[in-house]
Amino acid sequence: MKKSLFLSIVAILIGGFFALPVKADDRRHQDTLVKFKGGIGVIPISNVVVAADGTITVNRNTVRGVNSPGQIWRIKDLDAKIKTNGDIKVEGKGLVLAGGNGIGRPPAGTSVFATLICEAAAPFIEHSTTLTGVPLAPDGDFKIDDVLVPMPDDCASPVLLIRSANGGNWFAAGIPDLD
Repeated sequence: MKKSLFLSIVAILIGGFFALPVKADDRRHQDTLVKFKGGIGVIPISNVVVAADGTITVNRNTVRGVNSPGQIWRIKDLDAKIKTNGDIKVEGKGLVLAGGNGIGRPPAGTSVFATLICEAAAPFIEHSTTLTGVPLAPDGDFKIDDVLVPMPDDCASPVLLIRSANGGNWFAAGIPDLD
């Protein structure tokens, strides 16, 4: 009797030990509002239209009301996770100029912040990290660990923009991770 009771207790403890990490992982997954894996660097011009009379119209690459800069940027990699409580962690690699005399590096002193926009159509609400941003390393790497203000309630159509702390133009966008 004592031996079977002991074995039952051991079995319950072992089962509970292995079940706890699964429960904790489920809870962390439920706390995630949206994730982004990979990034797209900005091309400042979205399109050029040539009319029949030869008139040329150049349209700036504006995303949900946020303007692009004057130069092309590229980003090697981006990984971002935003929780339902507004906590945001973004890790970017290789955010550098892709044209001009400074090609292959960010301008000295460049800082960036992140903005999440959840609406597919105007009016857009910008949920941003601290606007003073974080500095880009000489190779364009950066890490943002902050809280979005204001905090989003839901995010049906997520767009994550990495923006200049000097002027607010967007340099890169995250690719939503739908898994």
